[in-house]
Amino acid sequence: MIQVLMQDHRSDPDGNPAGGRTGGTGIDIQWQDGPLGRGASRRPPNGAFVEGVIAAALGRLEYYQETKFRCRENSLAITKLQEALHWLQHRTADREFRAVEGTHEV
Repeated sequence: MIQVLMQDHRSDPDGNPAGGRTGGTGIDIQWQDGPLGRGASRRPPNGAFVEGVIAAALGRLEYYQETKFRCRENSLAITKLQEALHWLQHRTADREFRAVEGTHEV
């Protein structure tokens, strides 16, 4: 079953991601609005990050694998979600290396 989702992704006047919401039955995600900043001016998050949502789905599938619903398809999906997290963490590490993590700089 494909769940119907309402998605409202927003941009700031410069075209940068600026939060939004994704929702559906049992789902209510408020996305991070704006960069967190760097150093002493770094702010706490005000919304969800893609990595957190992927980690939540990964946790649920790993739970299924501990039940009678264990299957190859769940295992393959787990692998792909782990891979997605790997590449997003790789992106973050690269941005940290270039000192642009927490900003809208590319």
